[in-house]
Amino acid sequence: MEFSTKAASPEKQRTGCLVLGVFEGGKLTDAARAVDAASGGHIARVLDHGDLEGRAGATLLLHAVPKLAAERVLLVSLGKDKDFQEAPYRGALAGAVKALRATGAKDALFCLADLPLKRHDLAWKVEQVVLAVADGLYRFDRMKSKSSGRRSPLASVTIQVADRKQANEADAAIRRATAIAEGMTLAKDLGNLPGNVCTPTFLADQAEALGKECGFKVQVLDRKQIEKLGMGAFLAVAQGSREPPRFIVMERMAGRKSERPIALVGKGITFDTGGISIKPAAEMDEMKFDMCGAASVFGTMKAISRMDLASNVVGVVPTTENMPGGNAIKPGDIVKTMSGQTVEILNTDAEGRLILCDALTYVEKYKPAAVVDIATLTGAMVIALGHVATGLFANNDGLARELVQAGETGWDRAWHLPMWDDYQEQLKSNFADFPNIGSRAGGSITAACFLSRFTKAYAWAHLDIAGTAWKSGAEKGATGRPVPLLAHFLARRAATA
Repeated sequence: MEFSTKAASPEKQRTGCLVLGVFEGGKLTDAARAVDAASGGHIARVLDHGDLEGRAGATLLLHAVPKLAAERVLLVSLGKDKDFQEAPYRGALAGAVKALRATGAKDALFCLADLPLKRHDLAWKVEQVVLAVADGLYRFDRMKSKSSGRRSPLASVTIQVADRKQANEADAAIRRATAIAEGMTLAKDLGNLPGNVCTPTFLADQAEALGKECGFKVQVLDRKQIEKLGMGAFLAVAQGSREPPRFIVMERMAGRKSERPIALVGKGITFDTGGISIKPAAEMDEMKFDMCGAASVFGTMKAISRMDLASNVVGVVPTTENMPGGNAIKPGDIVKTMSGQTVEILNTDAEGRLILCDALTYVEKYKPAAVVDIATLTGAMVIALGHVATGLFANNDGLARELVQAGETGWDRAWHLPMWDDYQEQLKSNFADFPNIGSRAGGSITAACFLSRFTKAYAWAHLDIAGTAWKSGAEKGATGRPVPLLAHFLARRAATA
């Protein structure tokens, strides 16, 4: 897909499809008004028939509009003028892409980036166009013997801007958004692969390929090397599976030599049965998505490489299956972590924190400026925040604010939850230093509290993406989140370094 900008009158443009916005009640945007005037009022007459719904994202496709060079005109509803904010804008973009996908248009001109949004500039609006197109055209057909349907011929999108100055700003936004979109696509592809394909060994191979493609160093540790490091918690989870575990380290040192790196740690459970504490059969197929934290680290490493950020970033992925084999860990077992602390296993389905805790100890060697772990960690997070916001916990309020702001900028939002010492009281064991779970109450918080016990040496944040990493139902599939959040966070850090 090619993206570009153009500072020109939309009514004069030759394109496969001209995309125009219309507010509820037939109120035309400036671009739509100009096109309507050039067509002799044709747009307004069509709208008078009431064929375009008022909800944001509804569309109406017109052919052979008089006096226009465009082959088609796609009218997309923006909802009520007074309620027009981020959600209706993104809804309109998604609706437009869905409608475009069903046409034979090879190119399109979007006249939506000039719409007024109180909290966002042109660059943000342009970025959302690019991400909406990339997401709307994404297909995962590689495991099918035949394509799932007709592929859209849409190959290029032009975004209308007011003048050359705006075009320069928009071009920069396109470059950034295209990089983020590539990272999200990689994260989606890895997440959507089945567990019999996307194994720990497969992920390690993908890391090495990504390192060669993007020019950063990759190291993959096998079981013996992991044992030598003393990662007893990680290995305890891995011991029930026939698939060998892997510990993946990606180092992209593109900043100053003296600059302390930022570490990203992604949970890489390529399939989670729950182990001996086995999960119910219903929807267990979705546990192939339990490595979406790892996938987001891969995607972010690709995005920042495409953005050519001058920063030092280390991506770490502990990856294994969690299986109920004859050698699997059992409730009541006690394991020794890389940090030397001991953990009583009360629930083998709380395995993500066990592989992460050793990875969080490992990254101390880099003396990191900050560490962010990303994990589909707790079902409780879905109950707390649904599928809208990612749960954010941190031992440093400044880092938490940075991540929240990055989420707002990328519209990949996170919500900062408490992790007070009161919650630590739930983690008590008669037989080990602490257990791997607390009570059901505040389960996402106590999971974060568990991880916090391995992060005393640096500023740390934990992103629980259990509710945002994938969708269920008819649209089942990985979302690519939180690649936009992480990319904006790292871009801002690089700009202020």
